[in-house]
Amino acid sequence: MRNKKIRTYLNPIKILILSLVSIIAFITLGVKSEKKSIYAGVDIQHGIVFYEEGHFGGWPANHGIWSWDNEILVGFVEAAHMDSEGLHTYDPNTANNKYARSKDGGETWTIEDAYEHGQTAWGQDNNISQEKEDIPVPLNKAVNDFTNPDFILTFLRHNNHNGPSHFYYSNNRGVKWEGPFVFPDLNTNGVATRTDYIIDGKKELNAFLTVAKSNDKEGRVVMSRTVDGGLKWEIVSWIGPEPEGFDIMPSSLRLSPDDLITVIRTRTGNGQNLLTSYLSENNGETWKKLKDPVADTGAGGSPPALMKMKNGTLALAYIYRSDYGSRVNVRFSSDNGRSWSNEIILRCGDGASRDVGYPRMVQRPDGKLVVIYYWNNAIQEGEKPYRYIASTIFDPGQWK
Repeated sequence: MRNKKIRTYLNPIKILILSLVSIIAFITLGVKSEKKSIYAGVDIQHGIVFYEEGHFGGWPANHGIWSWDNEILVGFVEAAHMDSEGLHTYDPNTANNKYARSKDGGETWTIEDAYEHGQTAWGQDNNISQEKEDIPVPLNKAVNDFTNPDFILTFLRHNNHNGPSHFYYSNNRGVKWEGPFVFPDLNTNGVATRTDYIIDGKKELNAFLTVAKSNDKEGRVVMSRTVDGGLKWEIVSWIGPEPEGFDIMPSSLRLSPDDLITVIRTRTGNGQNLLTSYLSENNGETWKKLKDPVADTGAGGSPPALMKMKNGTLALAYIYRSDYGSRVNVRFSSDNGRSWSNEIILRCGDGASRDVGYPRMVQRPDGKLVVIYYWNNAIQEGEKPYRYIASTIFDPGQWK
């Protein structure tokens, strides 16, 4: 049964007003503020998850986010800042995986070192020395129970094209990670994936993977499944045809016992960046393309952060990336992704270059959504160039 439709969405005039409101908020409060900002009845709170002078924080979507009531855990990369003619201003030789944990719904955060908690393998932007690294090994004992409420799983990769990938799991909310474990290539040209999975039972889990195309470049999306606690994996289906550009970094949900939806970061052969979406009505055996949720995600594009809210409405967070000022956005769907609201701008006008984004999102017990992403103020006069991990907290009910 379809969910009831949200009564109204913002029209373009209201969206313009909200954009101006957001700009005023930043001029008035400053980006580093962690206080609530309420303007014209719109309550949007921006905060800092991780910021350090001389350092770079980036790419939450390359890791994962999990929540338990008001406790939130999210991964990211921390490195030394280094000026660069390229997009990313960091020194890859210093990059390591970190986690941020909040016990109060994203209001305050503590930073944890992934290596100290058991993530000990070298990987993309996790530059562990040969003396300290552990080599991934095959999983030889099945995961006991995927449905354990404290269970979490993360996939990490060696490069963006053909991998390989490895994984860790935790039975205690990431306090201790088990692994690293080899993830098989599944007879593809290579698995180079981030974290996107759906748990269906104690031993059954679906993982949505990015794999190399026939030319060994990123990427295509496949749905894979294990029914024995992670010992064996099989491809259930390929999602969409092989693209000229790429389809990578899916964000997927179960809508019903038979229905699944995934939103994918897509780049066309001519360089257009957008978000595409597919629906399966037979538990992933086949997929049909839906209307694109977002037709343009700017210069470089954005991975999606898709979630189903408590009221059944889908929420989709993403970043529009621009050399002239990026923005954080959200859209809603009341019909399981078949149509989407107009774009609602949550953040803009504070001098963010296009080296931003990669969002993850959860919903708090009070109904507010927490979006985590990396951000900067580099093109705003007088601001420092450092990239940092930011949060935006808001009540989605404001736009009903």
